[in-house]
Amino acid sequence: MVKLTRFESAECPVARSLDAIGDGWSLLIIRDAFDGLRRFGEFQRSLGMAKNILSTRLRSLVAHEVLEVVPASDGSAYQEYVLTNKGRGLFTVIIGLRQWGEVFFYREGEAHSVMVDREHGKPLRTLELRSADGRLLTPEDCERVPADQAGTVVVED
Repeated sequence: MVKLTRFESAECPVARSLDAIGDGWSLLIIRDAFDGLRRFGEFQRSLGMAKNILSTRLRSLVAHEVLEVVPASDGSAYQEYVLTNKGRGLFTVIIGLRQWGEVFFYREGEAHSVMVDREHGKPLRTLELRSADGRLLTPEDCERVPADQAGTVVVED
C-alpha cells in the first residue's frame, strides 16, 4: 500500500490546500456543487466515478469542511452535500482552472461550455492578478516571503 504524504502542517499554503482538495475528482465534485448538484447519486451520474471513490472523496471534503452534509431540501430521508464558506471560497480557483483550460486545451471554434454573469448573460472577464496599487502582475513580478515580512495584506470588498 502506498503511504500518502500529508501536508496539513506544511508552511506552504498551496501544499495545505492540496491536502484538502488535491485530486481531480475532488475538484470536479466541487465544480458540480457550484453547478447545483447536491446528492450522492447526482455526483455519481455526472462524474461516472465508482461509488466507493466518490464516497471517499465526499467524506474527505466534509472532513476538511469544504462540503457539509445537510438534510435533503425536499424533506425526504436523503442527505445532501452543500458547499461551506470554505468551499465557496474555491469559486475563483474553479473559474481560474476553467479559463486556463479554455485557453490551452480547446482548438479555436471547438464547442465547450462557458461561464456567464447570470444578471447580464455575458461571459466572465479573464481573471487577473493585480497589485495593491492596481498593476497587472506576472509571475516575474511576484516572490514568496515569510508572512511576518510581508506587511499588511490588502483586502478589497
